[in-house]
Amino acid sequence: MNAALLLDHYARIADAPDAIARLRRFVLDLAVRGKLVEQDAGDEPASELLERIGAEKARLIKEGQIKQDRPLPPIQAGDISLQLPNGWAFCRLGDLAQLVTSGSRDWAKHYSNEGAIFIRMGNLCKDHYRLRLDHIQHVKAPTDGEGTRTRLTAGDILISITGEVGMLGLIPENFGEAYINQHTAMVRPIGLLGSRYLPELFRSPFAQGQFNEPQRGIKNSFRLTDITQFVVPLPPLAEQHRIVAKVDELMALCDQLEAARAEREAARDTFTLSTLAKLNIPDPETFGEDARFALANLAPLTTRADQIKQLRQTILNLAVRGKLVEQDAGDEPASELLRRLGVEASPERANDANLKLPDGWKWVQVDDCFVVSGGMQKTPARAPKQNAFPYLGVGNVYRGRLDLVNVKQFELVAGELERFRLEFGDILVVEGNGSASEIGRCAVWGGEIENCVHQNHIIRCRPKDMAMTPYSVLYLNSPDGMSEMTSLAITSAGLFSLSVGKIRKIPMPLPPLAEQHRIVAKVDALMALCDQIETSLTTAEQTRSRLLEAVLHHALEPA
Repeated sequence: MNAALLLDHYARIADAPDAIARLRRFVLDLAVRGKLVEQDAGDEPASELLERIGAEKARLIKEGQIKQDRPLPPIQAGDISLQLPNGWAFCRLGDLAQLVTSGSRDWAKHYSNEGAIFIRMGNLCKDHYRLRLDHIQHVKAPTDGEGTRTRLTAGDILISITGEVGMLGLIPENFGEAYINQHTAMVRPIGLLGSRYLPELFRSPFAQGQFNEPQRGIKNSFRLTDITQFVVPLPPLAEQHRIVAKVDELMALCDQLEAARAEREAARDTFTLSTLAKLNIPDPETFGEDARFALANLAPLTTRADQIKQLRQTILNLAVRGKLVEQDAGDEPASELLRRLGVEASPERANDANLKLPDGWKWVQVDDCFVVSGGMQKTPARAPKQNAFPYLGVGNVYRGRLDLVNVKQFELVAGELERFRLEFGDILVVEGNGSASEIGRCAVWGGEIENCVHQNHIIRCRPKDMAMTPYSVLYLNSPDGMSEMTSLAITSAGLFSLSVGKIRKIPMPLPPLAEQHRIVAKVDALMALCDQIETSLTTAEQTRSRLLEAVLHHALEPA
């Protein structure tokens, strides 16, 4: 066993995925295996401790203070999954403690606004045994024998036995009068004065594995006998105290690491949000410097996948607001492009300062630049027969990409292929979705499948000038474009939907064609950089995870 290796590397592996939680479990696993602290040959062995506990339990039974339990089954080889150090012993939980539930008592009629504390499952926790006391139910203290039997005292361990089994609680000193409900078992240790070893054991992987054994009772429910028969690896009492002291020390270190990581992440989040906010709601006097700083520091700004998503959206917003690349006074203005298409620009939208267009840009509607048309309705008559062709549905079109793994076929009649066939450069828009963030997601058809048509839930936008497609799909998938489509969509029975007419009316800021090309090239380059950062984050996460696994593996090997 080389636990020192783990302790030496604590800080270095603390940023691995789920690292702190895994380290806590590992510490507890070492504790109940006798591998966390050294053994002392001078300690009274656990076998003698068990004899004293047995004698004390017999006395309590004789005096009528606790009930006589049924004989516990002997521990078989199949019950044991670990090898204990010298001086330790295996036993059943029922050998060490009195176990009680409140049976079928109707506690609801005792509910009160004051009085004794009533411990329910909501007061227990899964990963530690500190009681949650933010929501407390009070009861009038019962006066019968059942009430006396279920009254809690300091040191009692609580375990949920229905619902989410294995949730824990520990009654501290000076807690006051309290009782348990019928969904909770009370474990009252005998002859283990001052030891918190059993609570630590119950939250260890060894004990949680016993809670998760499917053969114990019915699903999500334990009988009291199931808890009584739990296998306990019992150390000498003196070693129990050393184990608990070491666990406390290491858990405090985990708390510090967790707090430090949370502080680092909060600082990074604040920095990232502040930087991106300056780009999304720009200050004209500082925007140029803010944008240069952000674009030059993409990697430091992003340490998590959700920040990459924010960054991508910010890049798209900058692009479609004319703030990602510089304007060139020599570019042919968008008005000339519109003149060649035979359309007039839409009125300026002066109500939103963030959408004020740069010189040379014009507001248009989608149907100024695209021919928008619906697709074919899916009916039983469309089942493939003699004239079947592939078609795209909602499951094939995602934001910025197509999924062509599963492309189904329609039966077409004369003239329909020519009418509904997709052509290179068509923008495909999803007409309806149950999520507002997915409504109107779109992608470009690149001619991947010959003679492919589209279903009526996919609306086709065919460019009047194919050179406009890359920028236009970029805008429609940007936060600004998504917002426009969401505002135009109608909602019915939880479904957001767009029509051909609605899509035709979507307003779109149109740059000069030359600037469109520069915007698309810049976006492509920055999105590729985001991909690299995302890959780097994944690789770093996997590396830290492998390092943690290696440290844990070597820490368990014999020294």
